[in-house]
Amino acid sequence: MDMYEKTISSKSIFQGVIVDLRVDRVILPNGAEAGREVVSHPGGVCVVPYHDDGTVTVVRQFRYPFGTVITELPAGKLERGEDHRLAGIRELEEETGLTADSFEYMGGLLSSPGFSDEVLHLYLARGLHQGPCRPDPDEFLELQRVPFQELLEQAMDGRLQDAKTVAGLLKTKVLLGL
Repeated sequence: MDMYEKTISSKSIFQGVIVDLRVDRVILPNGAEAGREVVSHPGGVCVVPYHDDGTVTVVRQFRYPFGTVITELPAGKLERGEDHRLAGIRELEEETGLTADSFEYMGGLLSSPGFSDEVLHLYLARGLHQGPCRPDPDEFLELQRVPFQELLEQAMDGRLQDAKTVAGLLKTKVLLGL
């Protein structure tokens, strides 16, 4: 069965600093027309900083859309066309001051494929070394080192709700056989 949709028109509605919005018209597989709203985002990167003692460095920061402080793995937005591995190395160091001997790619996630083209790339960082943090001027972060098993429990019982964090922790669990 052919499930592909054919774009027949596209109109840019908004161009922002982080996202762009366009409205498309498409022909569905059955020949009918439909509208599609697409949020375009350059993508992001998320890093699991796994320490030799079985702890993980996480960041706590205020997230405006939810009006609360959320615990997350270190992460950041890609610049358009930026290499996600280099961005992950940069974000890890900026947000946590950590550098890693090993930086292993764990794949990409489609954050919300029903309306956004954002891809989040996940990395596992090991062999960590502490240096100074250099967050962006608009980032206010609190760092914590939490036992990996405790973070897994929080992910499973819903205390951790950030999707990239939950996915990164679960992929790490499988990859490391924990």
